[in-house]
Amino acid sequence: GKWHQGVNCESFNDHCHHPLNHGFDYFYGMPFTLLSNCQENKPPELDVALQAKLWFYSQIVVLAVLTLTAGKLSGLISIRWKIIACLTLMGGLFFISWYSSYGFVQYWNCILMRNHDITEQPMQLERTASLMLKEAVSFIKRNRHGPFLLFVSFLHVHTPLLTMAKFLGKSRHGLYGDNVEEMDWMVGKILDALDEEGLKNHTFTYFASDHGGHLEAWDGSAQLGGWNGIYKGGKGMGGWEGGIRVPGVFRWPGVLPAGKVIDEPTSLMDIYPTVVHLAEGILPQDRVIDGRNLVPLLQGRAQKSEHEFLFHYCGSYLQAVRWHQKDSGAIWKAHYVTPVFHPLGAGACYGKGICPCFGEGVTHHDPPLLFDLSRDPSEAKPLSADTEPLFDIVIKKIGRAIEEHRRTLTPVPEQLSLYNVLWKPWLQPCCGMFPFCWCDKEGD
Repeated sequence: GKWHQGVNCESFNDHCHHPLNHGFDYFYGMPFTLLSNCQENKPPELDVALQAKLWFYSQIVVLAVLTLTAGKLSGLISIRWKIIACLTLMGGLFFISWYSSYGFVQYWNCILMRNHDITEQPMQLERTASLMLKEAVSFIKRNRHGPFLLFVSFLHVHTPLLTMAKFLGKSRHGLYGDNVEEMDWMVGKILDALDEEGLKNHTFTYFASDHGGHLEAWDGSAQLGGWNGIYKGGKGMGGWEGGIRVPGVFRWPGVLPAGKVIDEPTSLMDIYPTVVHLAEGILPQDRVIDGRNLVPLLQGRAQKSEHEFLFHYCGSYLQAVRWHQKDSGAIWKAHYVTPVFHPLGAGACYGKGICPCFGEGVTHHDPPLLFDLSRDPSEAKPLSADTEPLFDIVIKKIGRAIEEHRRTLTPVPEQLSLYNVLWKPWLQPCCGMFPFCWCDKEGD
């Protein structure tokens, strides 16, 4: 499915970020992410505000060249043709440099790979879901006689909401609901494959989402990004519950009790130590492992999550910290940074498409906003020293936890610096002779 970590570092075929260089034995899917640019006749999604500025600057350059040319021809301006030619050349290079990054996103980014080979460039989105499902089921059948780890990262329910014809109009919740219905069907097909191969009682299955609904995703009057219920905020917000609180659904007949509901703070980082435990492996001892083994909690041998503190980031910026106070059952959360909603009080950043992590788009809180999620899960009423007797004690406790946490962090190179996010022709995966990168090998 969606890898979203990229492919290359120094050359078009070093594949340093590829799944096969990070522990996986087989890969089929998108090495990048799914964008509305991948679909024909959809407005661009990638860096929309920046693109608008670049278009504006390009138009200024064109207007300047035309004005100088007209002035030269009419004799109103005394300027050498060489200067006009240089300005035209520089303007052309400026336009080509940025338009090559954004004008061909469908061909550069929207690709499918099988292991190290590109199979579709660009993707034919109407058949992508069926191809992903076919690969997942095939993988189960090929590996049914031995232990395996299958990680399926759905393109659902991510805009653009690509949905097969048979699911269109099936839901009462518009295109988003149709896409959820299709994903539900795909999950069922994968579980059916496990059942058909006699693996149902021998397979630990975990289904979860990576974040809450994308509230800012709209198409006219149609909401495309889901709904987060009573929880404030959504996708891209490192602190608010609507951005980070998602359900986890587990299945392992005969080992995990069916129908059990656990209301404890856990993390997607728990997948790693849980899988290592089930595989009878050993966790690395040379680093801090933030996740915890979930098996005791799932089996009922433990009643509380092992997480005392959870640190919620937006990018590299710590925005909120959760303290699970074991003796009282309280779940405190302190917000140090929150996004500025557009418009104010709207609950999302509708004017920007997604909330920023830093700069003028966020508010810093000192003292932090404090909530007790066990009493106020919607984070509607921030506590203060006047309304909460434990306010100062809780803030100090969380502050000490942050200091200890930061001592364990190791600085790494900035992966999202301006240089790293700029498109580089020499790193572009291509199934043909660059820049003619078109192929379809899925018919084989």
